[in-house]
Amino acid sequence: HACALTYASDLTLLDSVLSVHGEVWGPGGVVGASLDHALWFHRPFRADEWFLYDCWSPSASGARGLATGRMFTTDGRHIASAVQEGLLRRVGG
Repeated sequence: HACALTYASDLTLLDSVLSVHGEVWGPGGVVGASLDHALWFHRPFRADEWFLYDCWSPSASGARGLATGRMFTTDGRHIASAVQEGLLRRVGG
């Protein structure tokens, strides 16, 4: 379950950096690479159940963006926290 949640935590976290600026991934938008990614597990959970992944970006400048996220079970238990920094570049379309 920890491995599945770790994989899921990386899928959309940097999207929060783009959405603040109205950008999208891919042609005519932005390409990016993860510079680092950290994940903390706070309590036991099951990755095969629904959870809320609340993501936001506190900072983006100089082609770098920082994203943070918190994961909650359906009953509101905070199960994990994630932080990721990415390198982002606009590409022509």
